[in-house]
Amino acid sequence: MPESIALFSVASNRKECAAIELPAQEEIHLKLWFGILFIARLAVAQTPSVPCIQPTPPPPARVGQAPANAQGRGPRAQAPQSAADIAEIAKLSELPVWTSGAVDGDYAAGPGYPTAPELARRVGVPEGKVTEFVMNSADSKYYPGVNGAFQRHVCVYVPAEYVPGTAAPVIVSADAYGMRYNLPTILDNMIYDQRLPVMIAVMIDNGGAERSMEYDTVSDKYVRFVEDEVLPRAEKEANVKLSKDPEARMTLGGSSGGAAALTMAWFRPDLYHRVLSYSGTFVNLRNGPEAPLGAYEYIEHLFPDAAKKPLRLWIQVSENDNGARSPSENRRNWVTANSRLAKILRDKGYHYQFVYTKGAGHTQRKVINHTLPQALEYVWQGYSSQN
Repeated sequence: MPESIALFSVASNRKECAAIELPAQEEIHLKLWFGILFIARLAVAQTPSVPCIQPTPPPPARVGQAPANAQGRGPRAQAPQSAADIAEIAKLSELPVWTSGAVDGDYAAGPGYPTAPELARRVGVPEGKVTEFVMNSADSKYYPGVNGAFQRHVCVYVPAEYVPGTAAPVIVSADAYGMRYNLPTILDNMIYDQRLPVMIAVMIDNGGAERSMEYDTVSDKYVRFVEDEVLPRAEKEANVKLSKDPEARMTLGGSSGGAAALTMAWFRPDLYHRVLSYSGTFVNLRNGPEAPLGAYEYIEHLFPDAAKKPLRLWIQVSENDNGARSPSENRRNWVTANSRLAKILRDKGYHYQFVYTKGAGHTQRKVINHTLPQALEYVWQGYSSQN
């Protein structure tokens, strides 16, 4: 038996320890070892392992192109913005202040971002349970692994109020966003206060090196993966039933995950009516025959050319977001892309909120911690159980 395991074994049986007779110096050393190992063991026990939480992905680069700061390359020269671009962005700072209970429309927030009280645990509020499982890409018919198999963690939040066997509303989150931003605690509090329905959250980790392929591709492939492979497994692992009513289903994501959230609802409005996006990558990032301009197609063609869909959206972008100082004609400016999408949503008569956050950057934690509860409340307005 290895020494460390033997010490844990002895330390866990105090009677056996008492029966051992050791010289005083060795006894002191052994007690010291027990103390160190006990503290280490306690620390491990009190630090839950949540592999769903991954390092925040870097700002995306154009597909097939190294980032500007790649080794051996200096920063790329950037064309100046036009006077029209500068004026367009400047107007965003003049938008009305986003407040609790705000109706459809365009708003600005910040530059102060106090953390919303819903992120803190409250005494007396029952806590839901988070079940975690791992999916092996080798078993997937959609994303088996371009460069070899990989593992994908999925976390499923189930509120304490959930009644087994009932079909519950669901949030499907890209990048396991909920586990990064206290979504389980937010839902605990807001469900308890009856500000949100009793709902489940399925928080799906991305494909690592394949993240952009999954999220930035404008097609129905990712939503088919979620529906065919992830959600059935989530129901089984967490012993829950997810509603099929599109009014009871929401997508959530940030950056490329925000693009994925919109893409899921766009291609399958029969499954998803509610969308929440932070710093959505609605730009020309990953193009192809079906989407020559990547997710910028939503602005250029898809929303303008299609009949209004039954979607309710909350979208956000920050003053210092990706490409904020680049010319809009390159279709690589997150600020103008999101604000122009908001204009199209307004013109087409969608229920939406667009929030421009001052003095903040791309998917910045302080912004999400400040806005997520209120954004959830807006997105879920008008929901009533169909069961």
